[in-house]
Amino acid sequence: MNEAVPVQARCLRVMTYNVHGCVGTDGFLDESRIAAVIAAAAPDVVALQELDVERRRSRGVHQVRHLANSLKMEYHFHPTLHHLSEQYGDAVLSRLPMTLLRQGMLPTSSSRLAFEPRGALLVELEVEGRPVHLLNTHLGLSWSERLAQVTALLGPDWMKGSLNTHPFVLCGDLNALPGSLVYRTLTRQLKDVQRWTLRSWPRSTFPSRWPVTRLDYIFMNRHFTARKVEVPNNRQTQVASDHLPLIADLVLNSEA
Repeated sequence: MNEAVPVQARCLRVMTYNVHGCVGTDGFLDESRIAAVIAAAAPDVVALQELDVERRRSRGVHQVRHLANSLKMEYHFHPTLHHLSEQYGDAVLSRLPMTLLRQGMLPTSSSRLAFEPRGALLVELEVEGRPVHLLNTHLGLSWSERLAQVTALLGPDWMKGSLNTHPFVLCGDLNALPGSLVYRTLTRQLKDVQRWTLRSWPRSTFPSRWPVTRLDYIFMNRHFTARKVEVPNNRQTQVASDHLPLIADLVLNSEA
C-alpha cells in the first residue's frame, strides 16, 4: 500500500480514451458527446485513440482540432493511416504547456490480424515547472505484433532514455489483457495505476455497455504516486464510445 500523499503535492490528472472515431455504441457520429465526456472529467492531459481527420466517413471534420478547440486545449496528432487528405490516428490534448518530442510508427508482424498500422507519440508536459514525459499509443490486435511494439517502445528510440530521468506516464489502448506477456513486460519497469492506488480495485473499460475486461491503461514510473483512479460508467460514457475512459490523479513525488 502506498504512503499517504501530502495535501499540497503536485498532481497531474491524466485521461486515456479510445473514442472510436467519435461513433457511439448507438451508431451515431457525434464529436460533442466525446467532448462532453472529457469536459466532465476535467483532465490536465488526455491521450486519445482512433480519431479521424478530414475523412469522408466523419463528414470531413478534423476531429482532433474540433475537440481541442471545444475543450480549449492544445494538441498534437500522429496519423497512422493516410489516404490523400484523409487521416486516422492518435492524439494528446493538454491544458498544460506541451512539446512534441517524438512521433512515429511501430513495428508490425506477418499475422493476418496485423492489418492496421500502429504508432505512438511522446510529449513533454510542464507541470509546475517540472518536465513530465507522456507517451500515447494504440497497439495491434496480434499478440506477436503487440510484443514487437512494446519491445520497440521500451527501447532507446522511445522510452529508455526517459524512464530513469523524468517522471513518465504511458497510456493508451494496448489491446492486451492484464497478465498477458505484453502487460508483464511493461510492469517490469512501470506501475499499473489501477494496481497502485489506495482507493480502487481494477475496473474494466471494454466494451463500454457491459465492461468485462481491461484494454485501456495508464502506467507510471517511480516519480509518481497514484492517488485516485476513475472509470466513469454512466449513460453518457456507455453511448459516446465503445470504450470507457480511464482517469488517474498522479502525484509527483519530491525530487531526490
